[in-house]
Amino acid sequence: MCGIVGFTGNRPAAQILIDGLKRLEYRGYDSAGITLAGKELITVKAVGKVRNLEAAVNEHGTLPNTTGIAHTRWATHGAPSVKNAHPHMDSSGRFAVVHNGIIENYAELKQKLEQQGHKFVSDTDSEVIPNLIAEFYQGDFVQAVASALRRISGTYGIAVLCSDYPDTIIAARHGSPIVVGLGDDCNIVASDVTPLAAYTRKVIYLDDGDLAILSPKNVELRTIENLPVEREVSSIDWDVSASGKGSYEHFMLKEIFEQPDSIANTIRGRLDHHLKSAILSGLGLSPHELAKISRIVIAGCGTSLHAGMVGEYFFEDIASIPTEVEQAAEFRYRNPIIDPDTLVLPISQSGETADTLAAVREAMNKGAIVAALCNVVGSTIAREAGRGIYLHAGPEISVASTKAFTCQVTVLLMLALMLGRNRRLNRDDGERLMLEIEKLPELIRETLKQAPVIEKIAEKYAYAEDFFYIGRGCLYPTALEGALKLKEISYIHAEGYHAAELKHGPIALLDEKVPVLALANAIPGQEKMIGNIQECLARKSSVIAVVTGDDTAADQFTGDIIRVPPSSRFIAPLTTVVALQLFAYYFARARGCEIDHPRNLAKSVTVE
Repeated sequence: MCGIVGFTGNRPAAQILIDGLKRLEYRGYDSAGITLAGKELITVKAVGKVRNLEAAVNEHGTLPNTTGIAHTRWATHGAPSVKNAHPHMDSSGRFAVVHNGIIENYAELKQKLEQQGHKFVSDTDSEVIPNLIAEFYQGDFVQAVASALRRISGTYGIAVLCSDYPDTIIAARHGSPIVVGLGDDCNIVASDVTPLAAYTRKVIYLDDGDLAILSPKNVELRTIENLPVEREVSSIDWDVSASGKGSYEHFMLKEIFEQPDSIANTIRGRLDHHLKSAILSGLGLSPHELAKISRIVIAGCGTSLHAGMVGEYFFEDIASIPTEVEQAAEFRYRNPIIDPDTLVLPISQSGETADTLAAVREAMNKGAIVAALCNVVGSTIAREAGRGIYLHAGPEISVASTKAFTCQVTVLLMLALMLGRNRRLNRDDGERLMLEIEKLPELIRETLKQAPVIEKIAEKYAYAEDFFYIGRGCLYPTALEGALKLKEISYIHAEGYHAAELKHGPIALLDEKVPVLALANAIPGQEKMIGNIQECLARKSSVIAVVTGDDTAADQFTGDIIRVPPSSRFIAPLTTVVALQLFAYYFARARGCEIDHPRNLAKSVTVE
């Protein structure tokens, strides 16, 4: 799995495909490859960065071919190597395929294909696809692809070339995203819209079971039963320049500093000054239907899971609705108890996370009200849920999520305000919370002014190989998210804990080599946190404290202080996490780590 690009048009395809792969580099990958169509297919592969592939392609000189496919791979089967890189060919060299997803019955298919004379050279599951297509091929390219896909179990987003059809690409999806871009005298296919935005604003998101047949002047849609089908043409709604780094050293730093604007975009038009509430029309629920919600279940993975954990505090403290947070991968397997008055909130930045999509389908099958929180318009989760709230955070390129998290938490806070006003939250309390939400962009700007202080502290502690983050209340999931950011981009061992849990085991790991970052904000529970700080110091651990404004509660215990603006406990997770994002960034930079493309990670996890 990782990134797919395909192009067919009236100009050389090689550099267009390479540029498309560069726009997908943020997704994370271990190898890359390209195949150009013609009487014979030309395939070039390389391990590592796209620049390695570009150098290998340039060694072939001028390549006039106007149709081709390309791929960046994040390993699910087989170690990173040239033989395991995509595109994969069939034994005859007639077909080339790039594939995201997992073929669950590949072992069975491979055994049968080998018995029929097909030879395999890679360790991947993907290689069965071109060989299966070849097995069904009798001159009709579309029919062969459709027949092959009907034999496959698992998930796939694919693009296929055939040397007999040198100006045609066939793309298909089942559980892994594929987007078709409609250009002028060209058509493009990719695994997300980022490579398409430079060439067109008109796109078609394929549904599961769709085939797209692309030629330079035409796109035809069919099903894997080879029947005609129509899909809506959508528009890309963000500026392609937003996907560049600008003057920043890394995408992650750019996206951290974009948060005042991204949160402002998330809030814009969604606060109701008359009712002292929020307007979230994407939910499509009347006040009467909102009042009937008796329980909320939040499903997510990674950073989205942490956002959901913050949201649990919001919904219970503000709206008095019992709430639980589920790891999306476990949701359908533990047979959750769902009733018609349960609101299920799947959270996914990309809207393509496989585990979260599975949770959506399970919740809908059980009759729940499902409303998705996604950043990508037209994504699979957004379309299948049918209702929800878009984040409007703009493109997030760095693998380590930053602005998507703060926009997710902001949306959850507005939803809690709306549900609270629908119940027992009075106008005065609603207005106070609404005004705090309005101030969020400015509070984040104030936090970002601490960057030079945070940079110095991060550099001081860049020696550490282990780190503990501790928090209480709604700052507990903030501690989890801070630790996740540090481990994602610096590769050190970092743990997030509820501060009360320290003495129940983890405190055994503390010594002078293990610093502790304590979230000691001036919110309920601060006095207990000060006690936890003293416990850490007694074990010789150094302590970094995040505190509120000019508060001096932690000054006697440490000189390493990060100050965030004063706020209520509901806003504190947002300002605090921005400080932790900066700390992780500067810590990783001081250690010389690859920040935007951390090892082993992918931006959008589209396999279970």
